[in-house]
Amino acid sequence: MDLLNTLVDKGLRRELPTRGEALAVLATSDDELLDVVAAAGKVRRHWFGRRVKLNYLVNLKSGLCPEDCSYCSQRLGSQAGILKYTWLKPDDASKAAAAGLAGGAKRVCLVASGRGPTDRDVDRVSQTIKAIKDQNEGVEVCACLGLLSDGQAERLREAGADAYNHNLNTSESTYGDITTTHTYADRVDTVHKAHAAGLSACSGLIAGMGERDEDLVDVVFSLRELDPDSVPVNFLIPFEGTPLAKEWNLTPQRCLRILAMVRFVCPDVEVRIAGGREVHLRTLQPLALHLANSIFLGDYLTSEGQAGKADLEMIADAGFEVEGAGEVTLPEHRAAAQGGGCGSPAGGGCGSEEGEDAAGRGAREAAGCGAHEAAGCGSHGEAGCGAHEGGGVCGSAPAQAPAPVSGSEPRTDLVAVRRRGAGTDLAPNA
Repeated sequence: MDLLNTLVDKGLRRELPTRGEALAVLATSDDELLDVVAAAGKVRRHWFGRRVKLNYLVNLKSGLCPEDCSYCSQRLGSQAGILKYTWLKPDDASKAAAAGLAGGAKRVCLVASGRGPTDRDVDRVSQTIKAIKDQNEGVEVCACLGLLSDGQAERLREAGADAYNHNLNTSESTYGDITTTHTYADRVDTVHKAHAAGLSACSGLIAGMGERDEDLVDVVFSLRELDPDSVPVNFLIPFEGTPLAKEWNLTPQRCLRILAMVRFVCPDVEVRIAGGREVHLRTLQPLALHLANSIFLGDYLTSEGQAGKADLEMIADAGFEVEGAGEVTLPEHRAAAQGGGCGSPAGGGCGSEEGEDAAGRGAREAAGCGAHEAAGCGSHGEAGCGAHEGGGVCGSAPAQAPAPVSGSEPRTDLVAVRRRGAGTDLAPNA
């Protein structure tokens, strides 16, 4: 397919695809699926080889959130029967993290429900970060605490945090349909605060909430413009007791197309398969490793994942290898920037002049990441070759509206509430 050859070429040069090209990936047929996976796999291997980074979640505070995010089992008014507990003590959180690290994880993600942390909460998390780092040499720590106030990102960085996660989740135009207690702009602001503080920004999306293909492309292009170092791709877990409990819109094939599209738009960032992997990809999980270079090990915040041992076996059987603690995840041009991407004070990163090779400069000048003035990352107006009326691919007729996605049958048997690990007396799954 000419489309896939074009996307591979752009991905190897870090050049931004057009919206029409990204939409075309989502519109490919099941007969073309393996070709799509193979093409995106070339881009993934070029930047990340066959390494798979393992991450481990620790839910520091579960449930009782005042926000009304429709997808979340911890939301205000949720009837989902999840674990509810207040802040874990630093030693308890460190013990939970140690289980994941023993299973092969190199990054620990510390998450707490709520709109955002108080200054006292930042103190708590800072103590937890110190406890984890004191007991585990070389571990990466990412915090995910909600919306940040001025100065909080800097305090987390000083405490030893390496990264901060705050997802955009969906497109700006549909954000108000999902959440009303904060705005899309609030989320963008927090990602900017993390960048400015020198933290590696982690920001991603949730697919399967009833969105259109255009919404998926919009949010991924917006992420490209924000330039996080890692992009988690969540697939909605339709928890009973939440407003989106009936949204079973994903098939394994659909999930693979979404991951491929993300890889083509964000070729040199850590693409992580996050929540919902087991629920929606199911037996096609190994194919997803050809697209993403990072997964979560074991359980999630409020739901169970497959056994950690099964994750490790899946990686080995698919011909991949677990990324070691001493290996650098990001490509050299990103690692050298230490999280300072497009538009950040640190400079460097995707599309910067310093340390950029000729191919990277050529991609930038042709409207790749970093072309802020005329056709910035993800801009709609002048996004380079292929930005024709209707978003068509080069030489094609205007793109047609995509057909509705065929939803998969509900698999409520695969949605299990987490009853072990952090916040319980039972051993974690790692």
